[in-house]
Amino acid sequence: MIYWKLFWAFFIPGIVGYGGGPASIPLIQHEVVHRYHWLTLEEFGDVLALGNALPGPIATKMAGFIGYEVAGPLGAAVALLATVGPSLVAMILLLVLLYKYRHSPKIQRMTTLIRPVVGVLLAMIALEFFESSWNQVGVFQTAALSLLSLLLLEKWGIHPAWVIAGSLVYGFVLLG
Repeated sequence: MIYWKLFWAFFIPGIVGYGGGPASIPLIQHEVVHRYHWLTLEEFGDVLALGNALPGPIATKMAGFIGYEVAGPLGAAVALLATVGPSLVAMILLLVLLYKYRHSPKIQRMTTLIRPVVGVLLAMIALEFFESSWNQVGVFQTAALSLLSLLLLEKWGIHPAWVIAGSLVYGFVLLG
């Protein structure tokens, strides 16, 4: 019964608070604090603060933590599934529709217009990462890693996963 309650406690915010994050937090709070009384308001605030301090989507971190606290590892898995399930189903349905009508001129125009937006968003993220690296490790290391990554990817055709793994190892070994 606890797994069913966990599922519904996180599924409802996942459906109603589509988009995650800030939209879901009050809904999750209502479910876990007021409806099921798994956490006090103060404990929920602590979980929220911890979730905000860690990278990644807040709703999934909160679901995993609260699910684990309430019902162990299986509870964490159930809460996570309930949190990502609505978005996953919506995304699959949308992709099925897009694939079905992929030859439609309207769909082709839509995807053509979306590509530059995605490119700009990715460029903004890359710029933020570059600026963060510049501020944290300095000009020389940032420039050297950027140039080396560019050469590995473009000139020598190394798979991006290997370049990322090498950068992680470099950061772990040399930068501590």
